[in-house]
Amino acid sequence: MSTAPDSNSIEAKTPSLGLPILVGGVIAGTLDLITAFISYGPNVPRAIAAGLLGRQVIQSSSVPIWILGVFLHYFIAFSAATVYCLASRRLAILKDNFIVCGIFYGIGFFLVMNLVVLPLSALHAVGPFKLHGLIQGLLVHMFIIGLPISTSLRKLSA
Repeated sequence: MSTAPDSNSIEAKTPSLGLPILVGGVIAGTLDLITAFISYGPNVPRAIAAGLLGRQVIQSSSVPIWILGVFLHYFIAFSAATVYCLASRRLAILKDNFIVCGIFYGIGFFLVMNLVVLPLSALHAVGPFKLHGLIQGLLVHMFIIGLPISTSLRKLSA
C-alpha cells in the first residue's frame, strides 16, 4: 500500500482562491471605477489606456481606447486581489486580521501605483501631488480597494 497522499486530500488542505480573487477584483475594480467616474468624469478609462499608449489618447473619442482602459483597470484590480490572496497562503495574518491588513494593503497598493507604476507608464506621471488628491487617493485605496479584497478573502475562502 502506498502512503503517499492522494490528490484529493492535498486539494482539501489548500483552499481555492479563485472565488475570493474574482469577487474581490470585481468589487474593488467596480467601486474604484465608479469613484473615478464621479471624481473625474467619463474619460477616466482613456486616461488609464494612456498609461500604456501615451498621453495623446486621452483626448481621443475612440471607443476601443475607452474599452482598453476599462480592461486595464480591471486587470490591475484582479492583479491586486491575486497578490493579496496568494500572499495570504504564507501570511495567515492577512486573513485573520482582514480589516487592518486590507486597509494597509490599500495604502501599499496606492504607493506602488503612484511611485512605481505611474512613473514607469507611458504617462510618466510623477508629483508634485496635491494634498487633497493624496488624501482622496489614500482613502479610496484603503476602503474601496484594500478592504473589499481582504473581506472577499476572509468570507469566501475556506
